[in-house]
Amino acid sequence: MIEEFKNLSQDEVETMYKVPVLVSILIAGADNEIDKSEIRQAVTLSKIKQSKAREGLIDYYREAGKDFEDKMKVMIQQYPVNAKERNPMIISELERVNHILPKVDRKFAIEFYESIKDMAKKIAEASGGLLGYMAVGYEESKLIGLQMIKDPGV
Repeated sequence: MIEEFKNLSQDEVETMYKVPVLVSILIAGADNEIDKSEIRQAVTLSKIKQSKAREGLIDYYREAGKDFEDKMKVMIQQYPVNAKERNPMIISELERVNHILPKVDRKFAIEFYESIKDMAKKIAEASGGLLGYMAVGYEESKLIGLQMIKDPGV
């Protein structure tokens, strides 16, 4: 467990480590279909963030990124196939972060928030558009801002 989570309960720690997977599934499946390019992008991002995230987040992503693809596949199976049923469940889980972020270091919370929003945007761009780049579908565009998580910097 990383230093920033020392004051959290085990359940809160588990929730925080699930956030990148939850965000990945939410955004990738926003249009009701989780395609291979979106899964690949989420896995790639999880690996990149383990070495190139903001300095204060590298340890977090190393822990959260362990077996990322396997965790993602297992969690996809645990949720309904239909986005209309799945998304509210994931949004509800992500809303739990609002009660956790005030308990961690403010700088970490702000960097974490910005980092997962960046992750959401990159996953949304992974599908569609010219050669698969720079295109965000309508359903994804409604979710990539992760409005269900309050900005800890405000």
